[in-house]
Amino acid sequence: MLSTTLSSGVMGVDGLLVRVEVDLAFGLPFFSTVGLAEGAVREAKERVRAAIKNSGYEFPPRRITVNLAPATIKKEGSGYDLPIAVGILAASGVLDCPDLAETVLVGELSLDGAVRPVRGVLPMVLEAKANQIRRFLVPAENAHEAAVVQGIEIIAVQNLRQAVQYLQGELEIQPSFTDLEALFGRRSEYPVDFAEVRGQEHVKRAFEVAAAGGHNLLLCGVPGTGKTMMARRLPTILPDLCLSEALASTKVYSTVGLLPEGLPLLVTRPFRAPHHTISDAGLIGGGQIPRPGEVSLAHNGVLFLDELPEFHKHVLEVMRQPLEDGIVTIARAAASFRFPADLMLVAAMNPCPCGFHGDKVKECTCSPKQVQRYRSQLSGPLLDRIDMHVEVPPVQVQEISSRQQGESSQKIRERVNRARRVQQQRFVQSRTITCNARMTPRQLEVFCPLDTAGQQLLNKAIERLGLSARAYHRIIKIARTIADLAEAEQINSSHLAEAVQYRRQQYDVQ
Repeated sequence: MLSTTLSSGVMGVDGLLVRVEVDLAFGLPFFSTVGLAEGAVREAKERVRAAIKNSGYEFPPRRITVNLAPATIKKEGSGYDLPIAVGILAASGVLDCPDLAETVLVGELSLDGAVRPVRGVLPMVLEAKANQIRRFLVPAENAHEAAVVQGIEIIAVQNLRQAVQYLQGELEIQPSFTDLEALFGRRSEYPVDFAEVRGQEHVKRAFEVAAAGGHNLLLCGVPGTGKTMMARRLPTILPDLCLSEALASTKVYSTVGLLPEGLPLLVTRPFRAPHHTISDAGLIGGGQIPRPGEVSLAHNGVLFLDELPEFHKHVLEVMRQPLEDGIVTIARAAASFRFPADLMLVAAMNPCPCGFHGDKVKECTCSPKQVQRYRSQLSGPLLDRIDMHVEVPPVQVQEISSRQQGESSQKIRERVNRARRVQQQRFVQSRTITCNARMTPRQLEVFCPLDTAGQQLLNKAIERLGLSARAYHRIIKIARTIADLAEAEQINSSHLAEAVQYRRQQYDVQ
């Protein structure tokens, strides 16, 4: 007796449909699972046996073989418990469901038959919809997350008996529904605001330019100047997430099990601030079965690296690929994994180990050798990939004590949104380019022509500062963003002059 149903797993951050085949044969009772099953999947037989018995059904005393296809891909996790149990009941004749082979089931079983939540439900449902599956049974706690995908029936089940009764037509369960409009109504809700930042007007201007063009940003200044405070407010001025961006970011969080409780879809820009002791696998992703790292958790959002020179040098160097390509590629002997990493990097650092090199009030206690060793943690190629370098001076007492609030995040975001709309129209023919920071050299020639005065200004700046070809292109990209904020069609000398001064700080801190 043979039964077939569908389940799903996660490979990287994408869903994977798995066909669950259950065969019951005569012979001594035995339960085997084939199809490259990892530890948690092999242990499913004990959970399934107890769940079936405690749900009021008889566990068949037969030779049971479970095959998880495709057999060439490793299966991990406990989400295969429910489809295996349903397959055994179908093969033994307890369950009669004509379209069982067209139904996807996922869920972990407890010993009493309750269906527990699993990680990665959103990418699973997206993959099922792409394969034109019409029905998906999920644990009740995962239902709202799964229901953000429109066009597929999401059936929430609480236990094994409920799932069997529904599949047999004995119990009616209404498909789950998630109100996307209500969720997106909360996408401008942030607990912080730029209005709380006193002074630092030129630094806030740099944040606005970075947000408008998607540029990476490095802040350098003595302790207490507000570097971290402003970095944490950057998501509040970034453009609102659209549905496709929200789904892409939520897929990563769903895969690693970090979705906030009660929030089935991320509707605000992610902000990640890992500690400087993080490993390269924690930052980029990896492991025996590769998992997304912090750069992928910051996809479509902000990755903030505070005290940048304190990070291990080899950890920082692995940032080069995601900063350049927006993708992390992790190769293993069996497979290669690609994780999304289209993010804005904001880094902060002190000018020296004690933090007061060049300060007019407190004297620096570091020797020249200590300062050089501290700054040498940041390689030239890494700094070259950070578009904007901004010095953050100490805040004046008058500004701190002032009751006058600064410009709100909402007003800044309105200007950023206008600039981004211009860029969307500019790159309407491209599916991969979404902002000025991602322009290719060919697009620079088309969209960023310089007049004679501007070209002469840029040439002088390149010669005087000794900038690389990459820095040359990045200055033009920043100038294009500044022109967009000014609603100017052409880049002029004033736009280029402002863009050049955002590259000067790099050479002062080396």
